[in-house]
Amino acid sequence: MAIERILITELISTRPALVVDVRSPAEYEHAHFPGAVSLPLFSNEERKIIGTAYKQESRQVAVRLGLDFFAPRMKTIIDEAEQLMKGKGLSSTDPVYLYCWRGGMRSGAVAWLLDLYGFKVKVLSGGYKSFRRKALEIFTHDHSFQVLGGYTGSGKTELLAALESKGESVIDLEGIAKHKGSAFGNLERIEQPSQEMFENLLALALERTDRERPGRPIWLEDESQRIGSVNLPNAVWEKMRKSPVYFLEIPFEQRLDHILPEYGAYDKQALSDAIVRISRQLGGLEAKNALAFLAEGNIREAFSILLHYYDKKYHKSLYNRENISELLTPIPCQTVSTTNTEKLLQVPTT
Repeated sequence: MAIERILITELISTRPALVVDVRSPAEYEHAHFPGAVSLPLFSNEERKIIGTAYKQESRQVAVRLGLDFFAPRMKTIIDEAEQLMKGKGLSSTDPVYLYCWRGGMRSGAVAWLLDLYGFKVKVLSGGYKSFRRKALEIFTHDHSFQVLGGYTGSGKTELLAALESKGESVIDLEGIAKHKGSAFGNLERIEQPSQEMFENLLALALERTDRERPGRPIWLEDESQRIGSVNLPNAVWEKMRKSPVYFLEIPFEQRLDHILPEYGAYDKQALSDAIVRISRQLGGLEAKNALAFLAEGNIREAFSILLHYYDKKYHKSLYNRENISELLTPIPCQTVSTTNTEKLLQVPTT
């Protein structure tokens, strides 16, 4: 059975059931092709030893060391590959897609072994490096964005989900980043992806949306460039800042009512820590008052202070756009509700 080499365009458009990353565990954990599973040819330490030998001695010495590490792993790699196939519900006739860093020796060695055993193998030409080039290229494409704006508590995330259920093209930036975009954005302490992994996920989301619904505008929530510990790619951020903004005008008290059940359920210490993190921006007196209200259990007053702060911050960001008067479309809403999608869809959009 011949080993087939494929281009990154095929891997992205096909999104096969089983994609195997044969790089070291550390390389995989840092970032990988979304959906790929790790089946490392070498451990982190083995990769380091081989790399040092290649640089300080010769390619031949490095290859011999690699063979020493590879030989004892052959049966284990076969066993693990079979378990991965079984776990995905695949048969022996289904292909295994695999890649290493540049599509060289590591993917070649594993592909040879799997092919020898009887697997149908497809190797990514150029390896993970070719995917990264493609991901960065995707950000420069001429995407059409529609930005959903609104002060904190407007229910923008819920509206995006409702828009998607109605057939609109939507990308949830906060969902990809695993962060809600403020000092209170990760009270669950969920680990965010690395910057590179965030970019990988976003690139494929953009590519899939453009491919499945060509020409359709993509709804995004209005965000700062930084979402927790990750940053939106410059090309995407600059495009967002020049895109139409559909702004939900919802009364302050309605928004406060909306956020209290969610944030009021968090541990008081976690909330206090978040307030302390923004105390300088909030102002000494306001921070002190918010912490005092929180300590006495008056969550509403504490979050009223915080909501006023975030309203001012977002207002400044919103109006710090060029031609904002031309980009901004107010959407008057009396309450926070997914029915506000009907008002959004009734407004002529680009």
